Amino acid sequence: MWRKLQPWLKGFSVLAIVGLCLFLILPIQNKIKLGLDLQGGVRVLLELRPSPEVPKITQQIQAQVEQVIQGRINGLGVAEPVITPVGSNRILVELPNVKDPDEAVRTLKEVAKLDFKIVPESVNERIEKDKKYADDPNGAYKDSGAIVYSGADLKGAQAAFDQSNNPKIEFQTKDAKKFGEMTQANMGKLMGIFLDKKFVSAATIRGVITSDGEITGTFSEEDTIRIANELNAGALPVDVAVIENDTVGPALGKLDLEKSLYASMVGLGLVLIFMLIVYRLPGFMADLALIVYVLMLLGLLSGVKAVLTLPGIAGFVLSIGMAVDANVLIFERIKEELWAGKTLRAAVQVGFKRAFTAVFDSHVTTIVGAAVLFMLGTGTVKGFAYTLFWGTAFSLFTATFVTRFFMDVVVDNDLVENPKAYGA
Repeated sequence: MWRKLQPWLKGFSVLAIVGLCLFLILPIQNKIKLGLDLQGGVRVLLELRPSPEVPKITQQIQAQVEQVIQGRINGLGVAEPVITPVGSNRILVELPNVKDPDEAVRTLKEVAKLDFKIVPESVNERIEKDKKYADDPNGAYKDSGAIVYSGADLKGAQAAFDQSNNPKIEFQTKDAKKFGEMTQANMGKLMGIFLDKKFVSAATIRGVITSDGEITGTFSEEDTIRIANELNAGALPVDVAVIENDTVGPALGKLDLEKSLYASMVGLGLVLIFMLIVYRLPGFMADLALIVYVLMLLGLLSGVKAVLTLPGIAGFVLSIGMAVDANVLIFERIKEELWAGKTLRAAVQVGFKRAFTAVFDSHVTTIVGAAVLFMLGTGTVKGFAYTLFWGTAFSLFTATFVTRFFMDVVVDNDLVENPKAYGA
């Protein structure tokens, strides 16, 4: 009973995989994101430099600077930026379709500027109603008047909870006397916090604050964490240096994409023809399995919203070669079994079984190498490693399962019995 069900279950599995992949891929427009080298943009590698005030770049400082950069990029209007921490003191920023690359780099390099101002009640009411006004340097920032305290004088800030377990922000100042005089002179007024001339929050000064203070209000826990990070980021005098700056024009990116896709299609077509000529019927079945393999890899890239780069396409094409290599090993083994006088069914069973070890070992070594590249590499190296890893894994699956299914359907049902059709 199980033997009779096996072919049906395998067939259903193959159809389900193909159906799922087509669902993920179609319509193909905008399903797979393109990297900077294929659509144009800017790739900037930033290095955070220690200073007398901040002698060591910690993971927390790196995360705070990353958050400031994210806010600045949003201000540039860049869609789908990629910001990746590299090592312990670097940040890789990838900005697709940037209109002014020089302005983008200048914006990323500037140290965040934190200002405290006394916000008039009329300005605060407008801030609560109009977010554009709050974020506009010529709006809330300009109307709030003079700076009463600088972020450079702030030692640090942390998200915390009060006695009633309500979220709040605690902060520490470097100059207790200076902050104390400022709060005493503005008792009962609203103190607004502005990061890069954009409104963050406002709190009423309810007492004289010297070395330690707190900001309370109707905050969520996420709000206090975000504001504390923004305060810390604005207070850190960390120099940011650009150590790599690559700009790809949209025209060049489009040309690279067209050439890459053309090369991929030509390579895939030649492989399909080669398999048909050399291995005949098994080659045709391998071609069908190869099409399933391509659908699986494209489905994965669409499903996880991966970013496809030129090295990623290279990894994809290389893994196609791995998929064909596996089928070549299996089919050559089947031919040897046929030459040895075995029946067609026995040759297929023995051929797949004896070729499996070599196929498995060659694929696993490539998978391990790709995994190491992905873990240790950066930028486009990761794209190459990602497609090579999954492409090799899928090629192992299609060679040992999908191709085997097609061969079993033909052989077990005696559809083609002539050994010459199998290349023998």
